[in-house]
Amino acid sequence: MTLHTMKVNLIMTLSVQNIKSNSLVISLILATTLLVLATIQTSFATEAQSTISSEPQAVPVEITTVDEKPIRLWKEFSGRLSAVDYVEVKPQASGIITEIMFIDGQLVTKGDVLYVIDPRPLKAIVQQKKADYIAAQNSYAFAQKEHKRAIDLIKKTMVSQQVLDERMNTELVSKSTVNRTKAELVEAEINLAYAYIKAPISGHVSRTELTVGNLVSAGANAPLLTTIVANKSIYADFEVDEQTYLRYTQAVSNDKQSNPVELRLQNGAQVYKGSIHAFDNKIDPASGTIRARAIFDNPQGKLLSGMYARLKLGAVTKENTILISERAIGTDQNRKFVYLVNDSNKTIYRQVELGDSINGFRIIHSGLSTGDKVIVRGLMRIQPGMLVAPVESGVSQ
Repeated sequence: MTLHTMKVNLIMTLSVQNIKSNSLVISLILATTLLVLATIQTSFATEAQSTISSEPQAVPVEITTVDEKPIRLWKEFSGRLSAVDYVEVKPQASGIITEIMFIDGQLVTKGDVLYVIDPRPLKAIVQQKKADYIAAQNSYAFAQKEHKRAIDLIKKTMVSQQVLDERMNTELVSKSTVNRTKAELVEAEINLAYAYIKAPISGHVSRTELTVGNLVSAGANAPLLTTIVANKSIYADFEVDEQTYLRYTQAVSNDKQSNPVELRLQNGAQVYKGSIHAFDNKIDPASGTIRARAIFDNPQGKLLSGMYARLKLGAVTKENTILISERAIGTDQNRKFVYLVNDSNKTIYRQVELGDSINGFRIIHSGLSTGDKVIVRGLMRIQPGMLVAPVESGVSQ
């Protein structure tokens, strides 16, 4: 190989190596450029995503629209039942009990004979008084004839005026005797009727306190024989606070109606409907309450005197009232509040004044108006001014 050929080959080799080096540099530059562009693009995407994420998201909540509805308001109390008619049966005649005409706990009717006290001594007295009455009537008839005869004789001047006066006096005394003996006979017949002790009212009779053969006496110290409780209707006595009394008595005086009352026993199996019978004539200053009495029909006789009862006193008429679910009410120390949703779907804090609870709803005395949108679910995650996505609740007020 000549020297010239070797130079040419060397130059060609160096040229190829130079070209390869330049290609590598270009490749590195392109790769670096692409990496920088990718980094910039990623940064822009992250910043855009961050910008999108920083925008507030609407929180889904359930709301209900406030509306006034006519509702009869009720107030709950506890009380005791007492009999409308209660009678203690005591003897009005003295003697030995010879018969008992009822069974303990029996339902009796007014006029039924309950006890028989030995009537023989009283019958004898009646016969005696009858004889006295008949004798007085005969004496009076004879005195009338004597007086008439004296009048005829004095016209003929056959008797003196003194005789006429004596016979007139005899007639008057005889008439008085007739009246007295008649009254004594009536009294004897009444005492005889007392030997047959009758039920003064209809109702359930208690057990007998004395049995056949016991000697009883009439008067202030007469022994108790039994008792009778009327069962067709019954009273419920309970205490009403002064505010409720003023509200309901004002309504009654205006409408001239009686307040409805509902009664439940301890088992709560049946509801009895009645009405207010009367309020007491004074308020107890110690408790600030007044005694109230309601009356109920008791056709089956299941309500007994002395039973404990739960009572609900109702308003005379229905009133337009705002009710909201108790779930919608929050507590802030001693204050009660709700969250409303305005036209911009932002939440508003609103303090409210509560009334009584009715089947899971609360009466609102102040703080809400018709048309307000109240949040009823999701209250714990709500803050004032928060953006929400309201959905009307299916729970009716």
